[in-house]
Amino acid sequence: MSSAFRIGISPDFYEEAKGHFEQTVEEQLGGLAGIEAGPMPAQPGKLATPDALDQFDAVFPLALQITPESLKGVERLTVVARWGVGYDRIDVDALTANEIVLCITPNAVRRPVAEAIFTFVFALAKNLFLQDRTARAGGWRGDLPNIGMDISGTVLGSVGCGNIAQEMFRMARAFQFKRLIAADPYIRPEQVAELGVEMVDLDTVFRESDFVAVNTLLNKETEGLVGEHHFRLMKPSAYFINTARGPIVQHDALLRALRERWIAGAGIDVYPTEPPPENEPLLTLDNVMVTPHALAWTQGIMRHNGIEACRNVLAVARGEIPGGVVNREVLERAGFQKKLARYRGSATAAR
Repeated sequence: MSSAFRIGISPDFYEEAKGHFEQTVEEQLGGLAGIEAGPMPAQPGKLATPDALDQFDAVFPLALQITPESLKGVERLTVVARWGVGYDRIDVDALTANEIVLCITPNAVRRPVAEAIFTFVFALAKNLFLQDRTARAGGWRGDLPNIGMDISGTVLGSVGCGNIAQEMFRMARAFQFKRLIAADPYIRPEQVAELGVEMVDLDTVFRESDFVAVNTLLNKETEGLVGEHHFRLMKPSAYFINTARGPIVQHDALLRALRERWIAGAGIDVYPTEPPPENEPLLTLDNVMVTPHALAWTQGIMRHNGIEACRNVLAVARGEIPGGVVNREVLERAGFQKKLARYRGSATAAR
């Protein structure tokens, strides 16, 4: 086993994020004593293999899937550090059982994702794509079948009220929404009172909002959370926005709501399968705006995700507890503490 602290970067970084992460990795990790960072071996089907994982102390997964089978016999790996906050492709319980900590980067994603949501809000409210198509076809404003709506005086609702949703609501105060409402069983009203957010039940969010944004993580509790019942509650003039994860929404119900015009339209950045198949029906509808799970991918989010993720792994390399820990129960486990102890006091990550 190499004495260096080895960081593996999942192969899909070099395909899907090529040119956007390398500089940050070099700035944060290059030249540090005892640190080696580079690509992991090829992982067919984006499924991590034990042989690959056991070569590293830390890994940066993009869309790499880590299952219990991926971790069989893995002894070296200590930290999995996401560049982002979603971890639905990672079996957290399996990591904990193998004394491995999972870290995310909540500070880096908060503002860019909130901005992405408002990109959809304004584009949908102002019929941006319809206006663009009309003008390109030589039409003028009298040719528009309908006109836009004002943001002021409308209701903004959120499924979930965590880090990103709270940033969205913080931004929303400048736009004079009539009400800000959210449903989240883990948030107490007093936690968001200063933002002017009312905590309500999920049905109320869908029934009373003019814009419903999904801002919850994908897990066993939230998979398929939004279904036909919720879309039928929405106003015919309301819009649905999902920049979180596709499987949170029952896809057939979303398609029906759009096809049958139960709602005015939708802004969708995420899908049940990514990338979506060529015959994905959603891509044929004229009342939905679609983006390739990249609306929040900006130079800023890539850089700050990278900085936060690198700092998380460097903390482990120094034998310290990292930030952004998801499975906090692992921190007190003897096996994880033993792993940290082997790094502590070494020259690794010297500044």
